[in-house]
This record gives sequence, C-alpha cells and structure tokens, in this order.
Amino acid sequence: MSAKPAIGFIGVGFMGHGMAKNILEKGFPLTVLGHRNRAPVEDLLAKGAKEAKSAAELARSCDIIFICVTGSPQIEALVRGPDGLKAGAKSGLIIADCSTADPTSTLALAAELAPLGVHFIDAPLGGTPAQAETGKLSTMIGAPADVFARVKPVCEAWAAKVDHIGLVGDGHKMKLINNFLSLGYGAIYAEALTLAQKAGISPKVFDSVLRGSRMDCGFYQTYMDYVLTRNRDAHKFTIANAAKDTRYLAALADAAGVANPVGSAVKNAYAAALAAGKGDDFVPMLSDVVAAGSGVKLG
Repeated sequence: MSAKPAIGFIGVGFMGHGMAKNILEKGFPLTVLGHRNRAPVEDLLAKGAKEAKSAAELARSCDIIFICVTGSPQIEALVRGPDGLKAGAKSGLIIADCSTADPTSTLALAAELAPLGVHFIDAPLGGTPAQAETGKLSTMIGAPADVFARVKPVCEAWAAKVDHIGLVGDGHKMKLINNFLSLGYGAIYAEALTLAQKAGISPKVFDSVLRGSRMDCGFYQTYMDYVLTRNRDAHKFTIANAAKDTRYLAALADAAGVANPVGSAVKNAYAAALAAGKGDDFVPMLSDVVAAGSGVKLG
C-alpha cells in the first residue's frame, strides 16, 4: 500500500480546526501554518501535527494543501507573497481552496500556477463548525477529474458529502449561490421576526408554527437557537463574512449579466449591519439589528 500524501493546512479557525483534526485522525501526516490564535494550533500539535514557519515551507513539504481563510485577498497574499505558496511550490502540488472566494480570483490563481505544474482547485464548504469537528461537512469541488481523484480521499476525512461539480472555479460559483440562499433566509427571518414581534407575535409563537413545517430546515434551527435561547455560538458565521459573500455574489451576477435585485437586497441587509459595527456578530444576530431598527426587542 502506498504511503498517504503529506497534507498541509492553512487557517485552523472555526471550520479549519475540525477539518484538520479529522485529517489527523484518519491517519494523514499533517503540517499546519501558524495562526494568530494559538489555541487550535497547539491542540493540533498535541495530536501529532507539525508546524511550518511559512507558506513556502509548507508548499515544499506537502503534496496537498488546504486553505480555509476569509476571502480572496487573503488567499492571493498566501499564494503570491514573498514567502508564499508559489515561492515554495513544486510540480504536482495540489492547493485546494476551501474558503468562500471570488471565482475570478480563483481562475486567475489557477492559471498563474499551472505553468509550475501546480493544481489550484476550489473546494468550498457547506456546514457548521460543529459539523467540521465531527467530520460531517459537505464540499463542492471544482477540479479536473484526475486531480479530484487525488484529493477526494482526504476530503472524505472531514466531509460526509463530496461533490465534484465541474472544473476550477465552479465550486466557488456554486458556493456563492448556496450562500445567497442561506444568507437570504437569514435576512428574511430577521425581517419576519421583527414584523411578527411588532404585530404582537413573539419569537416563541413564531417558532411554534414554523418548526416541523415545510419551512423548517437546519439553517432555521441554528438561527432560531440564538433567537430563542440567546446561544451566541449556535451559528458561528460572522456578519462580516456574510457581507463579503454577498458582495462576491453581486460580482458573479454582474459577470454573468444577470439582474439580481433580491441578492442586492440581501447584500444591503448585511452591509447595513456591518456599517453599524456588528461585523463580529454572527448571522442570527442580524435579527437583533433589524428589530432594533423598528424599536423592538426579540430576546
């Protein structure tokens, strides 16, 4: 049996820590890049991971590298920086970007790295940090078939559902469309809850009608966990990231020549919350921002 590929990981935050932990637990040798929050790094080191001092060092020592960071500016810096992945890359290296990124940037990075024999692919995520910890995420991968075949067994260490949806860039396109739906629900829930409260229907009554109905779903449940119990960690996805993703969606629609008035309304809901200084709050907390604008409280 051939040895398992050496795996690198950049971005061991909310989602990345669980993914990296599961990679280790499935027996893959793992090296991580240092993180400003040392706690998840130290936890992974205690479990048997190694630590690289730079992205270039990671690229020199690994066969497959996963990136799970905020967005395209951070990804581009990791690849193109003076001590970045490109500087240390060798032919045959696969860089799988699990972030939610601008597909235009993804395609540009893939074209830039291809002459070096490096495969830059997109493998954005579906799910929550809790699912990352249990290895139950989903991923939608844009990659050539032969590259997908190499990366799939590693993705299966942290994902219960691995979809090969097309070529490079297609994963990030699908992820933005997916997030348009989920973040759109988040904005609609906030407005609906505010209207209900203003009309004399409490969040508890609201939930008693929707829970278990056709309108119920996993996103609704984690969103309402915060609304009803004030559990801040019920759905750990920041408003700043939501605002970024809806901006990327608008750029995708512009590039495709598609009018997206609903997408623009969703983007503006998160942009307004971000401008109000709520960027570090999580998506369900948008409900409090919208409610406050109408002079009501949900909690």
